[in-house]
This record gives sequence, C-alpha cells and structure tokens, in this order.
Amino acid sequence: MSEADGNPVEPRLDDETAMDDGLERLWAPHRLSYIRGEDKPADDAPGDQCPFCRVPTLSDVDGLIVARGETVFALMNLYPYNSGHVLICPYRHFADVTEAEATELAEINRFTQRLMAAIRLAMSPHGFNIGINQGSVAGAGIAAHLHQHIVPRWGGDANFMAVVGRTKVVPQELADTRDAIAQAWLDVGGT
Repeated sequence: MSEADGNPVEPRLDDETAMDDGLERLWAPHRLSYIRGEDKPADDAPGDQCPFCRVPTLSDVDGLIVARGETVFALMNLYPYNSGHVLICPYRHFADVTEAEATELAEINRFTQRLMAAIRLAMSPHGFNIGINQGSVAGAGIAAHLHQHIVPRWGGDANFMAVVGRTKVVPQELADTRDAIAQAWLDVGGT
C-alpha cells in the first residue's frame, strides 16, 4: 500500500519517523473486532443471531458464565469497562425492560445483590456502577437482548489512560476473573 494509490501507509515499529509525536503506545489489537462491530447482531436481530442467546448453550468456562439461575444468568463482559465487569441476562430474548416478567426482574435483582457480594469478596472494589443501557442510542452494545451491567469501581480507576488516552487497562484475563467471581458466588451462597 502506498499514499500514491490513495491508501495511507501504516507506520512500522522500526520506522523512527513514524512515531515522532512523543506519545507512548499501548497496543490493544483485541479491541479492533469490537470497534468494527464484528459479529455484532443488528438491534432488531432475532434470538438465533444473538450472542446472549448462544452463550447459555456453552459450558460455563467457554461462555465465561459466572452463575446460572432459573430465568437469568451472569457472564463476564467481553469488552469490560473495568476488571470484574459482569452482565446479567435473561435467558429469554427480548429488548426492553418493560417486556420483562416479574420473575425475571426479581431474579435480576437477586443476582445483582449476590454478584455485588461475590465481587466484593473476590476483588474488594470501593463501589459499583449498575445499570441497563436501554437501546443502542443509550449505549447498548447488543440492544436486541436486555442485559444489566455490574461494574466494580476503585478510587482512581478513571486515570489518565481513560481520560487522556481513551484506553482502559484491564489487568486480569477474563477467564481468571470469571473463575474468581464464580468461586466467590458459591462462597456467598449462590448455587
């Protein structure tokens, strides 16, 4: 590729002139599929195209599932805001919280309580952000399937990397975090 044919030239790491802006680089190529929206279903996608419908058919380890209930399950977020970022999803495929049945809402709340206790035991966060991004315009990455976020927070976790670099450093592999929270889930009385 060359600039002559209209395609920009990617800088090479060994090219001293390519990175002369004085900034350090934190390479996170695993994020590219998320940025490009690869494998993301359309907002009105049916359940057979939904990753939240597919995950419960996998083993807990393969699906990064922390816990399973009667109407909902909890799994690690593949693109976490922080370490320990967990999602609670109904098994049933629906998009809007107004479509939730009373049993689903009750179990989402019970899972929220127990997951907070488990994450506190496993990771000692200072606080939490908990919420549902209702619709793609509100930030829902997969708007077709309702899901609630539980994001552990620590003092100073919104450091210069996120503020200036628009980059989040996640210090632990998702599988290791899943294992720690799943064990803590059992320790706080989960089944």
